[in-house]
Amino acid sequence: MKCVVTGVAGFVGSHLAEALIDRGEEVVGIDCFLDYYPRLLKERNLSRLRKSDRFRLVEADLARADLAPLVAGAEWIFHQAAQAGVRASWGKDFSIYTESNVHATQRLLEAARDAGVRRLVYASSSSVYGDTDDLPMRETSLPRPVSPYGVTKLAAEHLCWLYWKNYGLETVSLRYFTVYGPRQRPDMAFHRFLKSALLGDEIPLYDDGEQTRDFTYVADAIAANLAAVERGTGGGIYNIGGGSRVSINRVLETISDISGRAVRVRREGRQKGDVRHTAADTSRARADLGFEPRVPLDDGLRRQWEWTREVY
Repeated sequence: MKCVVTGVAGFVGSHLAEALIDRGEEVVGIDCFLDYYPRLLKERNLSRLRKSDRFRLVEADLARADLAPLVAGAEWIFHQAAQAGVRASWGKDFSIYTESNVHATQRLLEAARDAGVRRLVYASSSSVYGDTDDLPMRETSLPRPVSPYGVTKLAAEHLCWLYWKNYGLETVSLRYFTVYGPRQRPDMAFHRFLKSALLGDEIPLYDDGEQTRDFTYVADAIAANLAAVERGTGGGIYNIGGGSRVSINRVLETISDISGRAVRVRREGRQKGDVRHTAADTSRARADLGFEPRVPLDDGLRRQWEWTREVY
């Protein structure tokens, strides 16, 4: 079966493409190698995939490329590509987010509709909920993102729904809650914390550290994607959380225990667009997708620590 994975050189995209190859599928991976972080890390992510004769890499910008030949004959599309980063989405760079997250998604949906793709799974984000005390966050809650990044992720979600509603293109949106694990982007907290522990560098810690996140190990996010193409409702939205909701201060303690080293932090103020707490109600994903997170936080952090040691 032909599958398309956008953002294939990224953190989740590369893991997902590998899982599909392991299942015996053929994968066309698309990536435009945005310079948000070094290409060298993305090339490392692709090292195993490049060894498979069932994988083809296409370097292309979804907002500009001719997508018809890339999606022709595809049964499934996994849309992981996006311009990431809450804090970087303000000001003059917002146009990058609208281009990469909204316009690119609309063009991909058009191409998928015209090609008769069976189902498209979209990687959304818990950022669409914004800063709320109504926890756990439910798919039926009113989304009120508090960052430009969150606005673009929600806009793309709406695009997915309207292509299902108007054209019958089956789409499923997965709202990821802080995915972590090997290959995590270098701007993300666990990557920065673990690298700091290894190298002894000081890192900024925003807010007081008592903010909490629902952390999801990457293998659990991959399992949700694979379930979403075969189960769930067209036009559906699902929270994908790992059930490991802890404070950032607790994470730092765990990292010190795992690494045997202290994480040196410089405490700074809360940043615009950051939310205080996240917690996922995953009952819908459990019922419809059979989603069941399997990797607890301590185990996942140990695996990411070993990867960090290999890379740095």
